[in-house]
Amino acid sequence: MSAASSPLVSVIMPFLNVAPFLEEAIESVRAQSYPHWELLLCDDASTDGSSAIARRFAELDPERIRHLAHADGATHGASAARNLGLRNARGALIALLDGDDVWLSNKLEEQVAILNQRPDADALYGDTLSWYGWTGAPEDAARDHTPTSGIPAGTLLAPRQLITGMLRHEITVPCTCSMIVRADAVHRSGGFVDELRQVYTDQAFYARLSMVASVLYVNRCWDRYRRHAASAYSTAKRRGESQAARSRFLTWLDGYVGTAAGDGDPALRTALRAALRRVRYPRLFRVIDGVRDMLRRRR
Repeated sequence: MSAASSPLVSVIMPFLNVAPFLEEAIESVRAQSYPHWELLLCDDASTDGSSAIARRFAELDPERIRHLAHADGATHGASAARNLGLRNARGALIALLDGDDVWLSNKLEEQVAILNQRPDADALYGDTLSWYGWTGAPEDAARDHTPTSGIPAGTLLAPRQLITGMLRHEITVPCTCSMIVRADAVHRSGGFVDELRQVYTDQAFYARLSMVASVLYVNRCWDRYRRHAASAYSTAKRRGESQAARSRFLTWLDGYVGTAAGDGDPALRTALRAALRRVRYPRLFRVIDGVRDMLRRRR
C-alpha cells in the first residue's frame, strides 16, 4: 500500500479527570487494524491520575503516542486541549476521540479507505452507539441505541449544509468520536473555539468546518459514546446550565457567521435566527410547542 493510500492519522484525545475510562479509550486506538496512526494525549491539567496513565502509554510506545500538556499547567477546556493536539499533529488526517469514549477496531481502516475513494469529501462521519451498557448492568445495556442521522446514507453535505441542518434539528449532531477530517480542511476552518470550553465545543467546530468543507455521512457505526453522569453535557444539564450554554454557542455563531462566508447564505441565516429566537424566548416557545403537540395528538 502506498503512502498516499495509507496516510498517517493523527488521533487527538483530550482528557480531564477520566481515569476510570482513559485506558480503555487508549487501548481502542492501539487495537486499530489500521497501523498508520499517532496518538496525541492532550492533558487539560488532570488531577485524578489520568496524567499518569497517559504518560505510561507514551513511555510504552514513544514513537506513536505523545503526552501533551498546556505550557502553564492550567485547565483551559476541551477546545483548547484539542487545539493543543492539532498544533502538534503530523498526520494528513485528523481523527477525534475523547478520553471516555471508544472506537471499534475497524474504524480507521474503513474510514481511510472511504476517503481514498471519495476525494470530494473533506471529512466523514457515521453513526455512533449511545453506550449505557458499559456498566455491565443489563438494565443499562437495554438502553443502548444508535440515533438516526436524519439524512440518507451516502449524503455529501456541501459547505454550510451540516451546520444549517443541525440548527434546524434535521441532522443529528455527529459525535466527535465518529469524525475524521483531512488536516488541510481543519487548518482552513481554524480548529476549535477556545472560548467554548466544555459543552457545544463540537458544534462550534462543525460550524467552522462546515463553512469551508464538504462532509460525507456514512451509515456505519464505528464508535461508542459513553453515557455517564460526569460527562460535560450531563454535568451542565444537571446544574441547569444547558440552556445558557446553548445561548452562548448561538451568540458566538451569530457573530462568526457575520464575518464568515456563510453570511450570504439565506438558509443558514434563517435557521440561525430561528434558533436564537428559541433561546431568547423559551417560555413563549414552550407554549407554542405545547399547542403544536396537542394539535398533532388530535389529528
